[in-house]
Amino acid sequence: MKFRPLHDRVLVKRVDSDTKTKGGIIIPDTAQEKPMEGKVIAVGSGSRGEDGKIQPLDVKKGDRILFGKWSGTEVKMDGDELLIMKESDIMG
Repeated sequence: MKFRPLHDRVLVKRVDSDTKTKGGIIIPDTAQEKPMEGKVIAVGSGSRGEDGKIQPLDVKKGDRILFGKWSGTEVKMDGDELLIMKESDIMG
């Protein structure tokens, strides 16, 4: 896939987290309040600072990240469901 996000945006593939507790209880999506997990597929060049210089992003391709359930914009590329979000939407 040849796609590079612009500026401070990041392309992320969502990684499914466990939907069962240790005791085997299945947790529905509506009851899950924890952040979503994903893998960074591509990153933009960075944002322009007040001095006019490009500030590179803290995340890089291949990083595993956490983000809010409603973060980003969903896109479909090559049959994969991906998210485009700003670096500021990433929790860690």
